[in-house]
Amino acid sequence: MPDSAAAPVYLIDASIYIFQSHFSPYVECFDTRGEDLSALFGFSQFLLQFMQRNKPRAMAVAHDESLFCGFRHKLCPDYKSNRELPDDNLAMQLKACHEICAVLGLPSFASREYEADDIIGTLASRCRQVTNSESLPAVEIVSRDKDLGQLLLGEGDCVWDYNGNKRRYRDDIINEFGVSPECLPDYLGLVGDSVDCISGVPGVGPVKAKELLGRYGTLENLYEHLDEVKTLPLRGAASLARKLAEHQELAELSKLLATIICDIDAEEESCAKTCAEDLQVGGFSEADFTHFLRQYRFDAASGRRLNYLAGRLAD
Repeated sequence: MPDSAAAPVYLIDASIYIFQSHFSPYVECFDTRGEDLSALFGFSQFLLQFMQRNKPRAMAVAHDESLFCGFRHKLCPDYKSNRELPDDNLAMQLKACHEICAVLGLPSFASREYEADDIIGTLASRCRQVTNSESLPAVEIVSRDKDLGQLLLGEGDCVWDYNGNKRRYRDDIINEFGVSPECLPDYLGLVGDSVDCISGVPGVGPVKAKELLGRYGTLENLYEHLDEVKTLPLRGAASLARKLAEHQELAELSKLLATIICDIDAEEESCAKTCAEDLQVGGFSEADFTHFLRQYRFDAASGRRLNYLAGRLAD
């Protein structure tokens, strides 16, 4: 792992761990009335274990609230059209997942316009805006979402698949995708991303995308030199050039959808007014935690488990 001059800043992609718990057959929790609390229990357990093991000084949690209402959906109605809005029970648990962050003293952010990725991108940028460049912290993005690799600017930055215990650094992104982290949106603009219903250019796969971006660097530069593509020593170069020309608007839209916003400046967005000092982990109130467990009526066994983990935070 690369050295860092300062303690890392941990930026948590909440949805990964909330929905992992919600759908896991190994995480089961019900309140005293029999209502499902698996997502809330699993996410709370994850946060408590993460804090106990890593002792973070600076940390923030980014939540997703922009499904079907964010700016990307306005650009492309098909974007993430394979997702479903939460039912009443899950919506209640998602709200509670915000609340547990405050109880644990963790800065927490959400937006109806921007996704968690954009919040993470903006917070990462804020963390890098310090006077003394020698004290820049490493940014560890706790997620398994490959798209977040585009935010890895420093040698110590990584995307950390926490449950899989795998960190991806800049070199890992290059080795995995054949392009620099900064070029991941260009890469996805060409190959698409089926997980998020981003189409890319039909017929352009990873091999050709790597070759094209290796030569031209960006999607924009590729299209500025589109006439050259048919002469490249690539199998089906003429057909490739035609596909690129035919689907230029789709490629540009796909790149736009895949590009993480790192400079949210809307006054109503709380992350836009955040600086590195605002991401310091606050104090933990045992009384507030006890009230939270009672409010959501955790069953006795689940309550004991969470109380045990909370008690270890001081270890």
